[in-house]
Parts: sequence; C-alpha cells; structure tokens
Amino acid sequence: MRIAVISDIHGNLLALEAVLEDLKAQAPDVIVNLGDCVSGALWPEETAQLLIDKNWLTIRGNHDRQLFDRPLEKMGASDAFTLPLLSETSREWLQTLPATERLCEEIFLCHGTPTRDNVYLTEKVVGPKGHMASEAETREKLEGESASLIFCGHTHIPRLIRVSTGQTILNAGSVGLPSYDDDHPNHHVMESGSPHARYAIATKTGGRWDFTERMIEYDWDRAAMQASENGRDDWAASLKNGFFGPLS
Repeated sequence: MRIAVISDIHGNLLALEAVLEDLKAQAPDVIVNLGDCVSGALWPEETAQLLIDKNWLTIRGNHDRQLFDRPLEKMGASDAFTLPLLSETSREWLQTLPATERLCEEIFLCHGTPTRDNVYLTEKVVGPKGHMASEAETREKLEGESASLIFCGHTHIPRLIRVSTGQTILNAGSVGLPSYDDDHPNHHVMESGSPHARYAIATKTGGRWDFTERMIEYDWDRAAMQASENGRDDWAASLKNGFFGPLS
C-alpha cells in the first residue's frame, strides 16, 4: 500500500503540476489531499479545476471553509482575492468537501486537528514563531481519536511524530506556500526555509509503515511574479525563498 499525501496547495498551480509530474515516478496506489486547496494570490480557479478533474479524496481546509462562512468584506486578503475568481462548479465542489475522513480503519485524515480545522496539531505558537508541540500537547489535541495513523496539514511544516499511544502523525507540509504569517492565536510566522513544493509518501510493507518526504523544485520565480502582479509582495517573498519577510 502506497499513499501520496498532499496538503495546502493554496492555488499554486505551478507547484501542483510539479508534484503531479513527480507522482508519476512514485506511482502511489492512492492520493489524498488534506485541504486549503485554492485560497491565495495565485491561480485559484485553475487549481480547483485540476483538482476536480483528478477526483482525489479531498478534505476541507479552514480556508476552503472560510470562503463560504462569512461575507466578502470580513474575509482575509487571500480569501477575498480567491472567491470572486471561482466558477460556480468550483464553489460547489469546495462546499461539498468533508471536514475529516477515514481512508480505512487504520488511517484518519484531517486538515488541522481531528475536530478543528484551524488549530495546529503538530505545532504550537511560542512568541513570534511556530514550533513543534510537545508529545503531551499533541496527544491532547487528538481528543480521543484512536486511528493508528493520522494524516494532517495546516501548519505547512512537514513532521513525522509518534506519540506514546503508539499512534503516528504525518504532516505532509505544503505543496504551494512554504511560509506565511497568521494572527491566530497571536501574530506569528511559519517557515519551512526553502521554496520547494512538499508532499509525502506513506508506504506499508507487511505490517510496517515507512515515510518519505518529497521536496520538488518548480518555477517559484514565476509563482512569485504572479503573486506580485496580484498585489501580494508578502506572498512573493515567501514563494521565492521559503522564509517570511521582504526579499533582499
């Protein structure tokens, strides 16, 4: 059994296309998408249409939800840019996505935590940055979920964590946005440190799971240029260097 786990594309069509090309060589049996599909400053409609065509098992991310649970004037900049560009077909698809899913009895899929799509499972915010949460904190945020393997996203930081219950948590990182800032629960940044598109492969051989992080080069200069043209120099910097902050 070989599963490709992708998450947090954020409308970065170029990064997604590079991942798709890499997946040809990886030849997974199943591909799952853990949400935050289109919101951002790049190519939301084109990304949505590609994902609709692929028909992967896809979980709703917090930004997928936020596109429809508040008026446009109360949205953040990324969501407000995205919504007007989406076709009715894309809107309907996003609104039908489940909050969580079980791939099988052994594997649980979520975007943030098992019960909250806007809370980090594998990270905690300390001061101005996100850091890996403690084992106890991570276990507490599982809130009783008993699956032996949990796939999550939301943080944009790849992690593989095994807690004392014997459960393994795989955070695949972000396909399309390597760094960002957020004000929940307080202002902080999340940074992967390079501009590569990231996803993960989980492989079961016999009774053993092995995990591989894939870090894929793509034309991030073009993606950064698109973000700048759409008025988001902050995204341009993140896309180009993987850290949050102005380009030097």
